[in-house]
Amino acid sequence: MRMYDLITKKKQGNALTDAEIRFLVNGYTKGEIPDYQMSAFLMAVCFHGMNEAETLSLTMAMAESGEMLDLSAIHGMKADKHSTGGVGDKTSLILGPMVASLGVPVAKMSGRGLGHTGGTIDKLESFPGFSVSISNDKFIENVNRMKLAIIGQTADLAPADKKLYALRDVTATVDQLSLIASSIMSKKLAAGSDVIVLDVKAGSGAFMKTYEDARKLAETMVRIGNGAGRKTYAVISDMNQPLGFAVGNILEVKEAIEALNGRAPEDLNDACMTLASYMLLGAGRVTSVPEAKDLLAETIRSGTALTKLAEFVEAQGGDKRYVYEPDRFPKASLTYEVKAQTEGFISGMNTEEIGLTSLVLGGGRETKESEIDLTVGIVFEKKIGAKVNTGDTVAVLHANDKEKLSAAIERLQKAIVIGQTPVSPAPHILGVVEQS
Repeated sequence: MRMYDLITKKKQGNALTDAEIRFLVNGYTKGEIPDYQMSAFLMAVCFHGMNEAETLSLTMAMAESGEMLDLSAIHGMKADKHSTGGVGDKTSLILGPMVASLGVPVAKMSGRGLGHTGGTIDKLESFPGFSVSISNDKFIENVNRMKLAIIGQTADLAPADKKLYALRDVTATVDQLSLIASSIMSKKLAAGSDVIVLDVKAGSGAFMKTYEDARKLAETMVRIGNGAGRKTYAVISDMNQPLGFAVGNILEVKEAIEALNGRAPEDLNDACMTLASYMLLGAGRVTSVPEAKDLLAETIRSGTALTKLAEFVEAQGGDKRYVYEPDRFPKASLTYEVKAQTEGFISGMNTEEIGLTSLVLGGGRETKESEIDLTVGIVFEKKIGAKVNTGDTVAVLHANDKEKLSAAIERLQKAIVIGQTPVSPAPHILGVVEQS
């Protein structure tokens, strides 16, 4: 088998076999196939696409290129949730304890944030002492005992995807549906859960800017998951404004704690209830989404989900007092109220720019080596549809650096659009792709 022949085959629009795809993935991962040949192949994929069988083969070859996490020692059906990325997305901190308190194991492997916001691990490390550096044995023990544990992604997880993505990033081959879907799903399949619920974002703050593109990606990933023998669902959600009111690590943790106390903003509540419902449904804990939502609501009313968060934080070395006394968290030294410059209605938000505002303040990473300032960020008081008068506070910026704050003020003001016509925000949940 020669890479030259596989490039030619795809250049002519023909489908590759499973053996051919595994040859090129394994050869590239081992360094036997050079960048220039793989670049040519990826560009041919961008022009001609991949069919369903090819996409599944590519996903499995990348998933099996490194460590496949063995969760067989965990009792019951393991459920996991993955988001394609968004602004203000703190759902894992809320739905993890909710689902776990209903007896469904949540054995999650998460990454750190790269870009405008921190990742789930960055947020959890806001709790003093919290660590994701626990052994696999301790990870499995914690899930069996408490039904919830989170560890960091290892370098051995889907190394082919890591290497291929770095090449795609510099060869303008990122935005191809099969390549996007296989990249995401290879890591989720390698992480070992039986049930995978995908939160596919659509809008100005998402990778997929339109509902139609988000739907195509969702359908492709669900087919991959099902084809790999996992119960897979995708929830398509709106990202034309931040999720909830808080953007920034500690600010989002505090909002998550508020949500577990029954005070979640409507969009954040809808997101968590819907995603968690499909985790329960896939695990066989319930037979319908309405039944799941009733049980999940009870975990909030009874306080069992909040207690589960505290147990989880303590089990991984964190100080659980912060769960019950969130005022213990450190605060930024500077705050600034961004006010409406005119009367009207908030008619739009450039959510990507809002995320970049948080990055400017220090709330995200520009490179893997960047250090995140966990205290900075934005708390919104008004979102799309809200009536505002001149001088009303729309958002409060939290900062520790005057120059960064000045740049953030200018950026945020441009990201919020005030019009004269009343508008209604889109529903947060735009659609669901269920298992076929």
